[in-house]
Amino acid sequence: MGPNRVVTVDLHCGQIQGFFHQIPVDNLFAEVETINYLKKKNFPLDKTVIVSPDAGGVVRARRVADKLGASSVVTILKRRAAANQIEQMQIVGEVTGLVCVIVDDMIDTAGTLCAAADLLRTNGAEKVFACATHGLFSGKAIDRLNASVLEEICVTDSIPQDKNVEKCKKLIILSLVTLLSQAIIHLHEEKSLSILFEN
Repeated sequence: MGPNRVVTVDLHCGQIQGFFHQIPVDNLFAEVETINYLKKKNFPLDKTVIVSPDAGGVVRARRVADKLGASSVVTILKRRAAANQIEQMQIVGEVTGLVCVIVDDMIDTAGTLCAAADLLRTNGAEKVFACATHGLFSGKAIDRLNASVLEEICVTDSIPQDKNVEKCKKLIILSLVTLLSQAIIHLHEEKSLSILFEN
């Protein structure tokens, strides 16, 4: 199709940018919207931890924790038996009596997310929330979320969620309109995009 530039949000794997060959790719981070939402929740920051659902998401979780001012970052280590099938999960960090916010790039079948939330509550977490950029919600994901111990599941509108919101009262949708519009304006005016994520 010959695009001159590609603007995307939270690629699941950064190396994907290389598949566009000579086309510049700008991978935006939706965590700005997530952080603004979490700030409005007024969680006691000394009793709030950001949880990475796997080792690969630790950098993201640390960025969110630093910008939010959360007390620490907790990681869940998991061993997969097969795709979408977890054999074992283990928490690295303290969660007893704390508010846990699981931060991820996407929620697919929600099996791993719900299992992680159960594990956190079993280990003494006071409340568990989840935030992700892309809500795929395939298969029985919505049923799992409704039955889970999660207080809220926050995703963006990168994928239309109108029908899912009707089925799941725990679902909160954040708009990417401001982030994308600012990015487009900055690109047209040849300004830096990194400034969008500094504050």
